[in-house]
Amino acid sequence: MILYLHGFRSSPASAKAQLLAREMANRGLADHWLCPQLPASPAQALQLSNALIEQAIKDRRTSATNLTVIGSSLGGYYAACLAERWQCRAAVLNPVVHAARDLATQIGTHTQYHSDEPFEFLASHIDELAAMAPPRPRDPTRYYLLACTGDEVLDWREMADWYGGSHGRILQGGDHGISDFARWMPEVMAFALNLK
Repeated sequence: MILYLHGFRSSPASAKAQLLAREMANRGLADHWLCPQLPASPAQALQLSNALIEQAIKDRRTSATNLTVIGSSLGGYYAACLAERWQCRAAVLNPVVHAARDLATQIGTHTQYHSDEPFEFLASHIDELAAMAPPRPRDPTRYYLLACTGDEVLDWREMADWYGGSHGRILQGGDHGISDFARWMPEVMAFALNLK
């Protein structure tokens, strides 16, 4: 099973989520794909993600060893939290490493990139991010990092340091949204599906 977690202000309509969803459908694995709209509250986002994992394990009689969480940006932070709890694989795409610090500037009213519906990002949400901060990966080999040196939002060097020893790539140039994700998707998918 793959659980995809979008980034701040993003949604299941993002380009990366749509590419991965189509690939899973093309492989006949659509029923092993989860991509929820995450609430603004980090605590609620993590609660929802954990509930989806628990339900999928119950319904499909699978285990965490067959689970990969893919997270982009803030979703990468959540993916790290879940990977450490469930001891599953995680593919993190330009992930936030220090979420409470990096999102402190985002307190206020926002809209999603794919919707005009406003949402509030509160000061209490920064506290939630700080409270859930995951440790450095205990087993970096369970992680795949895709980081762009041209990320205009986050520092790729922090990502490379935090996820040192993981699978993946540091891409020269690029951008925060990983505009050329289609090029790297087969590699991400091979890791996510644990293909040898």
